Amino acid sequence: MAYVAWGDGEATSNVVCVHGLTRNGRDFDGLASKLAENSRVVCPDIVGRGKSDWLRDAGQYQTPQYMADMASLIARMDVGWVDWVGTSMGGLIGMALAAMPETPIRRLVLNDVGPFVPKAALERIAAYCGKAPEFPDTGALEAYLRDVHASFGSLTDEQWRHLAMHGGRETEDGVSLAYDPGIAVPFEAVQPMTDVDLWSVWDAIRCPVLVLRGETSDLLSKETATEMAARGPKATIVEIGGCGHAPALMAEDQIEIVNDWLAA
Repeated sequence: MAYVAWGDGEATSNVVCVHGLTRNGRDFDGLASKLAENSRVVCPDIVGRGKSDWLRDAGQYQTPQYMADMASLIARMDVGWVDWVGTSMGGLIGMALAAMPETPIRRLVLNDVGPFVPKAALERIAAYCGKAPEFPDTGALEAYLRDVHASFGSLTDEQWRHLAMHGGRETEDGVSLAYDPGIAVPFEAVQPMTDVDLWSVWDAIRCPVLVLRGETSDLLSKETATEMAARGPKATIVEIGGCGHAPALMAEDQIEIVNDWLAA
């Protein structure tokens, strides 16, 4: 498992930032740079993504594998606890770890994900996840990402180029997406697709939680976010305007929201 480490390795505050389903740890470069002013920050590429290895058995691209990998990473960091920032899939992994007895997660930031994921959102993601399009160059890949991830919000040209530069891998014919198409196998195995209900996991969490919700998100509804504030760890909810699923956490105001909450 590849990861990028930021900040002072001797810092007393430790943050792990975990990306969404088809993304990679370099999505957090801007956020990590800010958090690293006071913390040690580690941004992994979950197995099958970015620079990490691909699994031989694609059926293992599921939360138990990711939890085991992340527990190993935290152990490698040799720290007693971490603050966790998770976007979408990264948030679900964080929820599962935070619900465990003797969890290493001290505080949890969930970026546009919660304990109820509607079927319609999963079907939308499944429509593009696992596809393996080829692009002649990084510019064409960037155009594809701008279309597929338009709900990330209003990003600058430089930010879109950053996502494209780290979101592709070279092939003999050009550039492909930087993830194993096999990550879609668990999606395909669950038919018909249904809503995901993880409220029992949510109710087991005891640490403080901040939830960021994209204003037009189809994955984290306003109703689910409201219930997350009322039960279990009773999260603090912040709605991010101008984006859906999921806020890219690249804009300065979004970075400050996360940084200020962790610093409080």
